[in-house]
This record gives sequence, structure tokens and C-alpha cells, in this order.
Amino acid sequence: MTEVLLGIILFLLILLVFVLLKKTRVETQDIESAIFRVWKESGLSDKVGEVATYAREIKEIHTSIEQMLRVPVERGAFGEMALETILSDQLPPNMFGIRERILDGKIPDAHIKSTVGIICIDSKFPLDNYRKMMESNDSEERENYKRQFLKDSKAHLEKIANDYVCVDKGSADFAFAYIPSESVYWFLVNEAFEMLRNYTKKGVQVVSPLTLSHKIELIKAGVNAKKLSEGAERVKNAIVKLSRQFESVDEAWRVLYKTHLKNLMGKAEELDEAYRKLREEFEKTANLWEAEG
Repeated sequence: MTEVLLGIILFLLILLVFVLLKKTRVETQDIESAIFRVWKESGLSDKVGEVATYAREIKEIHTSIEQMLRVPVERGAFGEMALETILSDQLPPNMFGIRERILDGKIPDAHIKSTVGIICIDSKFPLDNYRKMMESNDSEERENYKRQFLKDSKAHLEKIANDYVCVDKGSADFAFAYIPSESVYWFLVNEAFEMLRNYTKKGVQVVSPLTLSHKIELIKAGVNAKKLSEGAERVKNAIVKLSRQFESVDEAWRVLYKTHLKNLMGKAEELDEAYRKLREEFEKTANLWEAEG
């Protein structure tokens, strides 16, 4: 991009030279030839062509994404892919699942295994009327689409509450309604805050890509804390077991010392005393023998 700007500046300088030369009555044909040569040698035409190509590709990508978000099936697939990317980037494979049958046959778009149960995630948020609202130029029509979008949102959140918040079957006491668009998420926060708060009480939390990432980090922290707690509990149990074993060894040692070693030491002292007396008698006999000799 910098090279393109430099090329444009160069071209403007050439035009300035052209004006100056024209005032000095230099032949127009010579000037045009010089300009064409400089334009070609600078490679500016190629750079401008590259920029045009990039712009066209960006436009095509934007059109493709926009079309994807218009079609419900493709929009749902896009939301699922974005959701799977977030989960796979932040969680180990054994902590989440994508479209797996759980909770008595239910198949959420994704789920997370947490310390409080299975957290289900639904990514099929109804966005048709939101799109129509944003595209409409008529204020009354926009208001109608807005009411319908909020009605669709409420019905969808109710379905999530009924399908995926079932603690008795192993789920957490909440589920996530994932919206793959930050703008739609903040629209709901601003326009339907009370509705979102009421469904949060029912166990349905509406999340965007950004807020879901934050919640995943909290879930991971909870799992790690539980693992740490379980590890500490295992160490504690091992210490208690070792303490009991030590008590058994200590009791056996006390019995051995009092019953056997102490008696053995007494017997050793008696034997030592008898040996001392016997040695004394032997020495007396030896001394008597020497005196008579």
C-alpha cells in the first residue's frame, strides 16, 4: 500500500513537471512519451492492478459472508463453526463436545463438561427479522421487525430453558444461548435487558463470542480448582493413612521394647554379672597357683 501511495505521488510530480514544461513550450508528444515511460518503469500500473484485485476479492468475501448470514441453514453452520473454534482454542478435547447426544437423547450444538454439570450451548439464534429490521428504511416497518425479532428471541430462549436446563438429568443449572454477532448481542442488551435478566434467572445466559470466551475461562478456573482440591484431598487421605500405619508400627515397637528388649537387656546384665564373678574367681585361683609355685 505504501508503494502505491509513493507511485501516486510520483505521478502527481510528473503532472506538475508536465505543466511546467508546457509553459516552456516543450512538445506535448515528448511529454506524453516521458510520462508513459516513467509510469511503466515505476510499476505503478501493476500496483494499482493488485489493489483493484484485492478490493474485488474483499468485496466478494463480504458478499459471501453477507449471503451466508441471510440463509438460515448456512447462518446456523457459520455459528456452529465459530462456536467450535472458540471451544477448541480454549478447552482440551475431553472438556467439550460438538453435536453429541446427551441428556436423554438431546443434541445441543455444543456442550462443556464442568464441575456443576454439563453446560449445553445453542447457536441457532433467530436473526431473520433482525436482518430485515437493519435493512429497512421505513421507521414503522423497522419497529415491526424489531418487535418480531424480540418475540422470536423470547421463544428461542424459552426452548433452550426447556430442552437444556435439566439438573435432574445431569445438566448444569444454566445453558448458553450463543449469538455469533457482537452487534446483535449488544442490541439485545440495550433493547431487551429485562427479558435477558428474566431468562438468566431461568438458567439461560445469552452470550456473544467475546463474553463466551470470558465465561469459558471461569469454567476452566473452576475445573482446575476442583482438580487442585481433589489432589489436596488425596494427599490428606494419604497422610492420614500413613499416620495410622505409623501408629501401628509405634505400638508394635513399644510392645517389642517393653516385653522383649527390656527382658533381653535384663538377661544380658545377669549374664554379664555371672561372667564378672567367674572371672574374679578364675583370677584368684591363678594368683594362688603362682604364689604356691
